[in-house]
Amino acid sequence: MMAESEDNITKIVVISSDSVLPMDAAMKVYESEDAITIKETCFGTMVNGPRDAVERVVETLRSMDRNHIFVKDRGFKPGAEVRCRAGRGGGPRPGFHFLREEVSMLPMIGKALDDYDAGVPLEEKEAPGKLDVSKLKKIIDSEL
Repeated sequence: MMAESEDNITKIVVISSDSVLPMDAAMKVYESEDAITIKETCFGTMVNGPRDAVERVVETLRSMDRNHIFVKDRGFKPGAEVRCRAGRGGGPRPGFHFLREEVSMLPMIGKALDDYDAGVPLEEKEAPGKLDVSKLKKIIDSEL
């Protein structure tokens, strides 16, 4: 295990790709010669180590499928007791449910990025007008 340092960071790499699996990303990290720690997860990987090494590895991972591999900072290294389920008596770790919600949106974001890169024009959508009070009353009455 590497020595602790002020300049160590942890990044969460979330894979939302049809062509790259979380295992592919993990193998790419294992091929790296940098002194980093990796933890494979159900959504991708967590990478911890010196800032320059982590940023280099994360950029390599993102280059595998730039619009479908997402990265976010994590405040704790993998296995930190304050976040680890084993030390807290089980259950989902704090932040898991929020991350799960974020992950569910990533396919739409990836598609939008693909469309942007391809120059697909945005569809103009007309903003809905104000709802007439009498229509609102009818809706309320119909629900009751």
